[in-house]
Amino acid sequence: MQDVVDYLMSHPFSAVLAYFSVGILALIVFLSLFEWVTKYDSWNEIRKGNLSVAMATGGKIFGICNIFRFSIESNDTIYQSLLWAAVGFVLLLVAYFLFEFLTPVFRIDDELEKDNRAVGFLSLVLSASLSYIIGAAVI
Repeated sequence: MQDVVDYLMSHPFSAVLAYFSVGILALIVFLSLFEWVTKYDSWNEIRKGNLSVAMATGGKIFGICNIFRFSIESNDTIYQSLLWAAVGFVLLLVAYFLFEFLTPVFRIDDELEKDNRAVGFLSLVLSASLSYIIGAAVI
C-alpha cells in the first residue's frame, strides 16, 4: 500500500489532489472538534448574523489550514504531514483553552455568543498568530 501511495504522490497533480483532499478532511474533523468544545452552535450563530462567532470561526479555519500548510512544507510524506497537522491542531486547541482560562473577567464563549466583536476579533487574531508559531515549530 505504501508503494502505491508513494507512486501516486510522485506525480504533482495527484499529490495536489491528495493534499487538498486530506486537508479538507482534516479541516472538517478539526472544526468539528472545535465545535464540540464550544458552548454555542457556531453555524447557527453565523446563520443568525453573529459576526463575532464568524470571526472566531474564520480564525480557527485559517489557523488549521495554516498549520497544515506548514506541515506539508516540512514533511516528506502525506502521513507525516497529517500527523504533524494533528499535533499542531492539538496545540491550537490548547491555546483556545488557555485563552478562556487567562480571561477570568468574562467567558470567551459567552461573549462570542453575545456578538462581542472585540472578543471575536481578538479570537481571530490569536488563532491566526499562534498558527504561525505552531507551524514554524512543526518539523
